Amino acid sequence: MSTEHGQQLADISGYRVRLDLAYFREADLWVETLAGGRARVGLDPLGAETSGTLAQLALVAVGTAVTRGQPLGSLEAEKFVGPLVTPLSGSVVATNEAVVARPSLVEQDPYGSWLVEIELARVEELDELVSGETVAGYFADRVERYRREGVLAE
Repeated sequence: MSTEHGQQLADISGYRVRLDLAYFREADLWVETLAGGRARVGLDPLGAETSGTLAQLALVAVGTAVTRGQPLGSLEAEKFVGPLVTPLSGSVVATNEAVVARPSLVEQDPYGSWLVEIELARVEELDELVSGETVAGYFADRVERYRREGVLAE
């Protein structure tokens, strides 16, 4: 494990994974808790790779109320076209316009290319995310599952 700019990074099954973030089990998304009851959401490295080359990214407008598990936007990529679901309920307070304009930024730097910031309506939903000491095992299990399913090459 290494630390860069205060981030805890580990190489897990061939991926650089931030261990200081939380992860949403139902989608390939990371969550960073911010001050003021907010959270930043992005596509994790495994999600970026399994989607293929990103062609288009559409996100809900700032001010939109979102509910955990419901659409946050949509993604059009080489291997996946469909909705992005939100890991948390609340109100979208910011979108990353640079990523909307150039979705390839997510592939180049998944952790630096956040998608939205959400003002949380239910802080307790953070407890339902994978975080802390369980992140490394969770991520390794996902990689193995994706390889068994043929989503990733060996």
